[in-house]
Amino acid sequence: MSNTAQSSAAKRIEALLDENSFVEIGKSVTARSTDFNLTEDKTPSDGVITGYGLIDDNLVYVYSQDASVLGGTIGEMHAKKICRLYDFAMKMGAPVIGLIDCAGVRLQESTDALNAFGELYRKMSLASGVIPQISAVLGQCGGGLAVAAGLSDFVFMDGKAGKLFVNAPNALAGNKTEDTACAAFQSEHTGLVDFVGTPDEIFAQIRALVSMLPANNSDEAPLSDVADDLNRECTDIAGAAADPAVALSQISDGGVFCEVKAAEAKEMVTGFIKLNGTTVGAVANRTAAYDADGKQTAEFKPVLTAKGCEKAASFVNFCDAYDIPVLTLTNAEGFLADKHNEYRIGKAAAALVTAFASATTPKVNVIVGNAYGSGFTIMNSQALGADVTFAWDSAKVGTMDAKLAAGIMYDGSDAATINEKAAEYEKKQNSVDAAASRGYIDTIIRPEDTRKMAIGAFEMLYTKREDLPARKHATV
Repeated sequence: MSNTAQSSAAKRIEALLDENSFVEIGKSVTARSTDFNLTEDKTPSDGVITGYGLIDDNLVYVYSQDASVLGGTIGEMHAKKICRLYDFAMKMGAPVIGLIDCAGVRLQESTDALNAFGELYRKMSLASGVIPQISAVLGQCGGGLAVAAGLSDFVFMDGKAGKLFVNAPNALAGNKTEDTACAAFQSEHTGLVDFVGTPDEIFAQIRALVSMLPANNSDEAPLSDVADDLNRECTDIAGAAADPAVALSQISDGGVFCEVKAAEAKEMVTGFIKLNGTTVGAVANRTAAYDADGKQTAEFKPVLTAKGCEKAASFVNFCDAYDIPVLTLTNAEGFLADKHNEYRIGKAAAALVTAFASATTPKVNVIVGNAYGSGFTIMNSQALGADVTFAWDSAKVGTMDAKLAAGIMYDGSDAATINEKAAEYEKKQNSVDAAASRGYIDTIIRPEDTRKMAIGAFEMLYTKREDLPARKHATV
């Protein structure tokens, strides 16, 4: 490659991997097609560097596209190099990381290039759930390559230089002002992007993520050394229940919390924590968001939304594929009632139900607030297969708010009767004690004991084995 090419594609790899660990594969490969004067254009490495290296001594396979070679477009040999990388990764059981900077399909190669795209899609589809796949959009990622990003487990995006789109913004009917290819749109609205930042921030985040994930679906996630007290009390966690990003940091070893899709459906929090050195996936309902100074920046209704359910279902499916234990913090009072949400909430809620019910990885649920109606059932309830269910002593579990229930049951009665029956309903049907007496909660705990109890539960579940009915896959 030229020195310019080396400074873009190759140096990205150098910035990502452990020093001097990268070994290139297929350096001498160039374009095979000769149509439309391609022989007059030099295509060193056919516009993509492929090879393997280490992240914190963990084996990873990496490809890095170079926009200075025919715009980084994907042609026959370009895709073959990436597909061969996938063959290595599948045999060795190691993650694949793509550093994307590509103008799309190579027009000069026509059906050869289209077939190459299809072969790449198939490799990525077959690798899904077998090895982690990470994409970093550092430049253009348009057209068919956006589908490849969608096939990845995690997508990082340069907040300034990154452009991610299936159809370019100016090709969308009626769109005159919105940049649908920018990082904000792709992270907040489509949910395709998990993390946004500068290239240096992206490389640091990828390294942190790789250090938390299993190399493949047969390995366990890397164990971390634990300096944190396993019996540490989370003294301030009750006040942080509204924002799980804060609460989960308090529960986790050393305050580690790697949030996934933080910008999308903020009322549902997903991410990874560490408990006794083990990686645990976390799913939680959010009713408020706070900044680093403790100032509230947003408020959310304690309800399930379509986007939130889809986000959580996808995350639970990933955790289950790699046997990563799942912890839920439940604080939900049913579904958001508005027309826009109604378009998709039935199907989205069904997807979350299926994800929890089908997951055979260890599952622990902690009810930290109100767990009413379907919100209680859908959020990893015992009925859906939660192995252990805890509830804070301040939590409430039932069909709905006691006063609303009394108003329905005793419609037309005076206020005194409604209040009397509401108090009775609260005690008999909505209290955490009532739910525990029926066996729907295993243990009522103090909020400050959450870390200790969660660690103990996952340790007990370490050797969990569960067989589900034989099938190819669910259809939801």
